[in-house]
Amino acid sequence: MATIDSSDTIVSADEYRAVTEGCGLVDRSERGKLALTGAGALEFLGGQVTNELDGLRPGEGRYAAFLTHKGKMLGDVRILAVGDDGAETLSELLLDTERATLQGLFDMIMRFKIGFDVELHKRTVQRGMLSLIGPQATAVAGAEQLGEAEHANMRTAVDGIEAVAARTDVGIDLICDAAVTARLAQALCGRGATRVSEQAAECVRIEHGRPRYGVDLDDSVIPQEAGLNERAVSFTKGCYVGQETVARLYYKGKPNRHLRGLRLSEPARHGEELRLGERVVGQIGSATVSPAFGPLALALVRREAEPGSIVRVGEGAIEAEVIELPFGGVEAAAGVGA
Repeated sequence: MATIDSSDTIVSADEYRAVTEGCGLVDRSERGKLALTGAGALEFLGGQVTNELDGLRPGEGRYAAFLTHKGKMLGDVRILAVGDDGAETLSELLLDTERATLQGLFDMIMRFKIGFDVELHKRTVQRGMLSLIGPQATAVAGAEQLGEAEHANMRTAVDGIEAVAARTDVGIDLICDAAVTARLAQALCGRGATRVSEQAAECVRIEHGRPRYGVDLDDSVIPQEAGLNERAVSFTKGCYVGQETVARLYYKGKPNRHLRGLRLSEPARHGEELRLGERVVGQIGSATVSPAFGPLALALVRREAEPGSIVRVGEGAIEAEVIELPFGGVEAAAGVGA
């Protein structure tokens, strides 16, 4: 797996309170960002990713994976259909991905866009991204007109600073010109946001059972193993790269692994092995110490480690109960629907 530092898993009570009761602010400008323009953008990208894009309208969005020909994940991507104010015409498809998978997404687009009316634009350095997390995110962003569906988006302005607001499962992301990111963050803090660490944001993500590519997922994973079929895969759309394997597993097979939650007896670290009896059944992915739920982790575990099983972490005395995701009670604790 990619090396993403998850060693500091402790979250302060004040930061946790901000992201579950108020509005926490995290700068995520380092994430990979691209844009597609041109009349053929939707048709082209729809043939490369797992979710249905046909008919996507300005103000809507999708979450999808892009795969190898054998159906293994090369990365995941949020796709925002952005239009001009009041316009029914799509101005661009804004693509947001992990920084570690940006080059793979860029290469895939460059390789296969020949013959389509599509232009590719780099946006990683040119655009900033600020995440607002918590039940007060909509009010702080002034985005009361934004649709409730995840990935709904619109052009907006915060104290005169222009941005694209996009709905997430735990709040609002604001994407702006890089040059005004610091001013936008200051304006949001003036409206009630509290700056929090990446660890606080990761804690909420883990509680919600949302896997992260490079920590929980890599290029050995098929979307169904990670529980992504409902969010990221269409089984009625036309062909895309890797479709045959994904469809065959869905209709005829049983995945050997499942994304599960772990309730740990003590904090554990990313990469530590999980054993059921003497057999290795997986390894720790994302890990955190939640002020509400204690030590938690996500892991891809073999199917014999069913929910309710007790697994041992590494060679030590740490044990973990395998559970279905998300972690119980998280909807109330983390302000889902913000």
